[in-house]
Amino acid sequence: MARKRLVSGMRTTGSLHLGHLLGTLENWVRLQDDYDCFYFAAVWHAFTDRLKIENLPAVVEEMIIDWMSVGIDPARAVIFRQSSLWEHAELSTILGMYTPLGWLERCPTFKDDVRDDESRSQVSLGKLAYPVLMTADVAVYKAEVVPVGRDQLPHLELSREILRRFNGQIAPIFPEPKELLSEVPLLLGIDNRKMSKSYGNAIELRESPDSLKQKIHLMITDPQRVRRHDPGNPDVCTVYAYHRIFTPDRLPEIAAGCRSAGIGCRDCKGILFERLEGRLAPIRQRRLDLEKKPGLVREVLAAGERRAHEVAAQTMDEVRRGLGFQG
Repeated sequence: MARKRLVSGMRTTGSLHLGHLLGTLENWVRLQDDYDCFYFAAVWHAFTDRLKIENLPAVVEEMIIDWMSVGIDPARAVIFRQSSLWEHAELSTILGMYTPLGWLERCPTFKDDVRDDESRSQVSLGKLAYPVLMTADVAVYKAEVVPVGRDQLPHLELSREILRRFNGQIAPIFPEPKELLSEVPLLLGIDNRKMSKSYGNAIELRESPDSLKQKIHLMITDPQRVRRHDPGNPDVCTVYAYHRIFTPDRLPEIAAGCRSAGIGCRDCKGILFERLEGRLAPIRQRRLDLEKKPGLVREVLAAGERRAHEVAAQTMDEVRRGLGFQG
C-alpha cells in the first residue's frame, strides 16, 4: 500500500534553535517512517518580512546540515529548495486567480500585521498572498497530509478552500490536505520572551558546551530568591519551565528542592545543562561529520530537486491542460 504524501517547509531565516528542534524537526524525523515526506527550504517565504537575506546560500546550506544532523535522512525524505522549483511560482500565480481578496484579508497573520492605515501601507503583496504560495507549496505535490500546530489550522483551512474552489471550477486535480496535529511544547527564550535569534535569547543547535553553559547561567529565575537558602517558586522560573520539557523524570525532585531551598539556582541550572548537553552533543558530532564532506549538501539538494521536479511537473501538466493552456 502506497504511503500518503506529506509536505512541510521551514523558512530560511537564520540559525536553528531548540524551538525548531521541539516544534518541527523531531516530528519530521518521526514522520519519515510512515509517510512519503517532502521537506523544503522555504526561501521565498523568508522574504515576506525582509527585503534581503545576507549570505543566503550559506544560510540554506547550514539549515540543511542541521536537518540532517538531527536525523532528516535524504534516503527517506525528499529535501529541496522551494526557490529551485518554478512550478511553485506558477501554481501560486494560478491559484491566486481563484482566491478572493476577502479570504486573504481575514487570514490571522495578515490581520496581526495590519492594525491601522499606516501598518497597512507597509505590508507587501507577498505578505498578503503568503497563504496562496503556501497552498501551492503543498498542492503542487498533491500532498494528502500537512503537519501543523493548532495555531496554523486556519491557514490550512484556507488552503482547502482555495483548492476546493479550483477543483470545482476547473477539474478535481488536487486532494484537500488533512492536518496532522502536533502538540508543540511552548519553549520561550532564556529571557522568558519568544525565542528568537533577533532577541539574542535563543539556545541554538550549534551551541558549544561553553556557550550553552553561559546561556543557561543567564536564565531568569525566581526574583524573590535572593540568597541560596531562600525558598523559591519554580512556577515563575524560566529554568524550571525548561525542566518541564527536558527533565520530566526529575521534576518532583527539582520542584521540591526549589521550594525548600534544598537546591540552589546554580544547582538547578547545572542539572539543566547536563540534560541539554546530552541532547545537543550527538547533534553537534553528526554536524561535524557532515561538514567534513564538501559538496554533500549540493548533492542532496540536486537529488531532491530532481525528484521534486518530477512530481511537480506532472501536477502542472494536469493544471495547464485543465485550464486549456495546452492541448
